[in-house]
Amino acid sequence: MSDTAPKPSVLFVCVHNAGRSQMAAAFLTHLGQGKVEVRSAGSAPADTVNPAVVEAMAEAGIDISAETPKVLTSEAVQASDVVITMGCGDACPVFPGKQYVDWKLDDPAGQGVVAVRPIRDEIENRVRGLLNELTNC
Repeated sequence: MSDTAPKPSVLFVCVHNAGRSQMAAAFLTHLGQGKVEVRSAGSAPADTVNPAVVEAMAEAGIDISAETPKVLTSEAVQASDVVITMGCGDACPVFPGKQYVDWKLDDPAGQGVVAVRPIRDEIENRVRGLLNELTNC
């Protein structure tokens, strides 16, 4: 990818923006090293990020303790090249010309860190694959 090409942009969406989408956005931000514009949002955002998710990500060397769930907006979808949904169903707005991918992942809501770890690891694997597709690395 040349320096003049626009960065690909990705929006991760789940219902509460407190677990799966936060982990995915954090991994893509971390692994993408500025090559990808990253957003996350929820169709019905929670008040805070799931503490077990924060702990699981800290174990992976990524601090998301300062993140807050954000509401999904049409503008965020329109500004993204790829929209990855994680269980938000029909709550995600659909716009022509966008690439939509649905990742079927267990919901970490109400789970402890032991249950969150395999979800985190699966998200990391998927994000690595997505990064390779987006940057042709």
